[in-house]
Amino acid sequence: MNSAPRKPEDLVRALRAAGIRDERLLEAVRTTPRAGFVPPGQVAAAYQDGPVAIGQGQVTTQPSLSAMMIESLALSGGEHVLEVGTGLGFQTALLARLAADVVSIEMRPDIAAQARANLARQGVRNVELRVGDGSGGVPDRAPYDAVLVSAAFPEVPAPLVAQVRPGGRLVQPIGPGGHEQVVCFERTASGLEPLRVLSAACFVRLLGRYGFPPDDAALP
Repeated sequence: MNSAPRKPEDLVRALRAAGIRDERLLEAVRTTPRAGFVPPGQVAAAYQDGPVAIGQGQVTTQPSLSAMMIESLALSGGEHVLEVGTGLGFQTALLARLAADVVSIEMRPDIAAQARANLARQGVRNVELRVGDGSGGVPDRAPYDAVLVSAAFPEVPAPLVAQVRPGGRLVQPIGPGGHEQVVCFERTASGLEPLRVLSAACFVRLLGRYGFPPDDAALP
């Protein structure tokens, strides 16, 4: 008998078991159907706490890890948020339900197009989705109260540091890609100060001018 989770509430239970306590975040997970943000062939796995392949060597972030990253930003509802790495838009939708607005940037145009369609179908309207090099952030919409980076690099790229307002937070996997520590930082007068390590994790590499050199064969 297949006991795989099939409903949003199953995912909420998995996040609680992983230590997520933010009730606003849990409610956002409950009311944002992940099945609407995965490829058609992956719908059966939508409410399991695991990553989902989305093509081009990309995978979604495991929901409990994504929730840890979002929770660490301590969003209260009025924030202007930058997300680097849209994927198919599930994490974007969660951020949009917890903040005032989200600017999300995705390097791969076809993945961004799918995310845009997914967000529109779910009625998420407070997201500006850009296609481009996320390693440089989106400077024309800065400063941001919170920044979430969904790809790994050994340090936080300087443009992203500069785009966090004083007192704001940034969370990013720090490492070479495939073996890193997810770290939450706070912007201070002297730069970014680490607040805490959230988890060990495996992420894809942050590609771009201020990240790893893009592999042309892996991009459209």
